[in-house]
Amino acid sequence: MVVSPEPDTESSAGSGRPPLCFVVMPFGLKPDGRGGSVDFDAVYTDLLAPAIREAELEPLRADQDLVGGMIHKPMFERLILADYAVADLTTANANVFYELGVRHAARPYSTVLVSADIKRAPFDLAPDRVLPYALDEHGGPAHAEADRVALATALRAARAAATDSPVFQLIDELPAPQIDRLKTDVFRDQAAYSAELKERLAGARAEGVESLRGIERELGRLDDVEAGVLVDLLLSYRAAKGWQEMIDLVEAMPEPVRRTVLVREQYGFALNRAGRGADAERVLLDVLENRGPSSETLGLLGRVYKDRWEAERRGSVLRAEGCLEQAIDAYRRGFEADWRDAYPGINAVTLMEIRDPGGAAQQALLPTVRYANRRRIEGRGADYWDQATRLELGVVGRDREEATAGARAALASVREPWEPESTAYNLSLIREARAARGETVDWADALEAELRKAADRR
Repeated sequence: MVVSPEPDTESSAGSGRPPLCFVVMPFGLKPDGRGGSVDFDAVYTDLLAPAIREAELEPLRADQDLVGGMIHKPMFERLILADYAVADLTTANANVFYELGVRHAARPYSTVLVSADIKRAPFDLAPDRVLPYALDEHGGPAHAEADRVALATALRAARAAATDSPVFQLIDELPAPQIDRLKTDVFRDQAAYSAELKERLAGARAEGVESLRGIERELGRLDDVEAGVLVDLLLSYRAAKGWQEMIDLVEAMPEPVRRTVLVREQYGFALNRAGRGADAERVLLDVLENRGPSSETLGLLGRVYKDRWEAERRGSVLRAEGCLEQAIDAYRRGFEADWRDAYPGINAVTLMEIRDPGGAAQQALLPTVRYANRRRIEGRGADYWDQATRLELGVVGRDREEATAGARAALASVREPWEPESTAYNLSLIREARAARGETVDWADALEAELRKAADRR
């Protein structure tokens, strides 16, 4: 059995800062395999991070979902150099197990395993101690206080440096790596820099594109910038409607980051908003060909065709009708790719309201979209798009009470100005189609006006 050295926390203690504890886990809402979901953001916020702080450690979680799950250099640094780690094995996420393998190969001690009490740990980890935690009906922590105490106790026990890595437990002659304290200090400074930079990006988004350009100039050579920071900058340009800046940034990114699905999808989004619909279509079709159907990619492709229909409908009627069919088909396929995502579903329903209001296709799709939307709103984490979908469903169904409730919640959830602008655009399409049929819905027009005001204020 390897005799493990004491944890390398001298640099942390000497600087007056607590040792780092890196958290390896999925992000957002994920299916639990039993028909429900796990809200991993709530698990982190309400359970893991408080327990880590209670154990006198500093929690650190990487924005791995922002880069399509890609493992990059800063991720390896976190896995290897953080003094402690917590790995959440719930849902047997492939990225989590890969990262846990890296950690176990590099660190003989100070890794604690946790899992929601919904399934047994995989066979290879069954002999290890896995701390269970309970979930409530929304997928968040059910007994956060008790589970926090248990995790904090386990982390304190990990200070004893008992070997917990199966690799080091089974291979006696394997030497324990020596972690250079200078390297850990550099790592801590880089992690702090990334967090500070993200805070600056949040402030710059409100100031506009020029402030964001200034931060980009400060970054220097993009090959040396953490992938999470690059994606945060990309999404910040999106919030500020800097379509060309998004395009330029993607084209300057290192190839591994540029090829991730999220970046390619946002590249297509920006190209379309910049008036380059054909290029956007090519990029999104390439993503679909290489990665298969997804609600996000097909939803973005649907918008490309919808904008093309908008450009053509006052010219070639037949071409416009063809573009409208393409848009409806893309949105419908996007909804079918993930029934939980009502966004492409409501766009298909809205365009059907223009093409054939009350038709068989629309009536067949409406109940499923309503159900998906209701599940999202009744669970945790409903965002602007969930509430905007409720609003649009109310307008399509001529249900004033439902539409108003959706509008009220959506307006309170606006994050970026293009969000209410996009919803107002959809409502304007419905309004124009109904006006052409001699129908006016005054209360729906008033909701559209409120959305436009919200977009202008931002």
